[in-house]
Amino acid sequence: MSTTRAGVFDHTVQTANIWVHDVAEQFATDDRHFAYRVLRAWLHAMRDRLTVQASAHFAAQLPELVRGIYYEGWNPSHVPEKYGLREYVTRFAREAGISDKDVPKAASAVAVVMARHLTPGLLDKTLEQLPPPIQDLVDPWPRS
Repeated sequence: MSTTRAGVFDHTVQTANIWVHDVAEQFATDDRHFAYRVLRAWLHAMRDRLTVQASAHFAAQLPELVRGIYYEGWNPSHVPEKYGLREYVTRFAREAGISDKDVPKAASAVAVVMARHLTPGLLDKTLEQLPPPIQDLVDPWPRS
């Protein structure tokens, strides 16, 4: 068994890096730590608001490493958490390390990346399971 190359992980790491890069690009920043925090906050806030079945269906579309981030710290016996817009914003801001006022831009920016990488329609189907005020906040293409 060769230990000189971790080739089996190369694709997984590369794919996760692409997702983090795409989030950073939405903010016109090179700060990958910031992009990672925002992506992680988005994933966790979404995950905990969904049912176990919806959460698993959504996660199945994520690349392996991003799926690991998604499930990190998840307790399926405590979902879905029934929180509203104010709690969503507070939770997202705290986990991302941003101010509450920056959450709408951050949530929408990550949703744009999600829509780009996921199977067409999956993000819309997932967002439909959220209360309308959270849907409106997260929607990458708000309806006016």
